[in-house]
Amino acid sequence: MTETQAREEICRVGRSLFERGFVHATAGNISVRLDDGFLITPTDACLGFLDPARLAKLDLQGQQVSGDKGSKTIAMHQKIYEAACERDADTRCVIHTHSTHCVALSLNAHGPELLPPITPYFVMKVGHVPLVRYHRPGSPEAAKEVATLIRQYAAQATPIRAVMLSRLGPNVWHDTPAAAMATLEELEETARLMLLSPHTTPLNASALDDLRQTFSAKW
Repeated sequence: MTETQAREEICRVGRSLFERGFVHATAGNISVRLDDGFLITPTDACLGFLDPARLAKLDLQGQQVSGDKGSKTIAMHQKIYEAACERDADTRCVIHTHSTHCVALSLNAHGPELLPPITPYFVMKVGHVPLVRYHRPGSPEAAKEVATLIRQYAAQATPIRAVMLSRLGPNVWHDTPAAAMATLEELEETARLMLLSPHTTPLNASALDDLRQTFSAKW
């Protein structure tokens, strides 16, 4: 994906998420890792009305090169890329939202994970979602904790593509903005199902093993 294509795709995904209610107001951010740095949505920008030319471009050290002022969450995104790329060098996009059902579920969740394995597609497309204790937005401690969790789960042969920041929202990552958006969609839908049916029984060990054997699910 070229830088021009990445700029267009960030705006397309942002608009789609906004129009379907996954983000609101100026909450949320999207970044793409380039060979020579990063693109990230500007601080306090509405994801539904992004301009490709005004996206912030940063160098590999996270210093602003061009565009509007980049979101303060770039430090979190950099930590995610650094840790996730140790296992999957194709990791290219991080999306953070304040998606309603995920945040609502986190208000009374005590971890270590946001959700149990209640549907096959959650297991196959999302997998484990560690719950990160509350930190203020932009906290460097939260970024370090997320990077540690990514490495811990990878070491256990259960690599993750999402974490849930308590009271704030999920961070998801994948090789393209479209794939990261699909992961976010599945996560938010599963959180909604859990709120609608809070006493749902998780899939049993036999069902999980079948998903591992058939679809290489990492659970």
